[in-house]
Amino acid sequence: MIATATLTRRENDVTRLIAWGATKKEVAQKLFISERTVENHARNIYEKTGCTKANELSAWWFCKTFGISFDLSPIKRSIASALLLMVLLPSQLLSHQDVYRTFRSNRVECRTARRVRRDIDPFYFDL
Repeated sequence: MIATATLTRRENDVTRLIAWGATKKEVAQKLFISERTVENHARNIYEKTGCTKANELSAWWFCKTFGISFDLSPIKRSIASALLLMVLLPSQLLSHQDVYRTFRSNRVECRTARRVRRDIDPFYFDL
């Protein structure tokens, strides 16, 4: 990866969206440009940055944006990864439980509402 690569404003926009996991189609829709234009920008971005994959481009963008050194030692990288996991993992686990509980409770409420509706309206037909 080339740490000193400079991108145009539009290439920065495309890189940011790709770094956050958007597909080329989604990038085109968000920036109101064609998919072919996104492919051309992506080709230029990969050439300028020296990246070969979207994961590398994502790492390059985050390092460049947040001022993280490209030359961290393996020990420092391991410590930084462990700290990020300790911070992000509990919130991810808790948020997935909440989504599951909300979905499950809504489903139970819908079933109950259908039963009540059937009891009240004899012509109610549930598909």
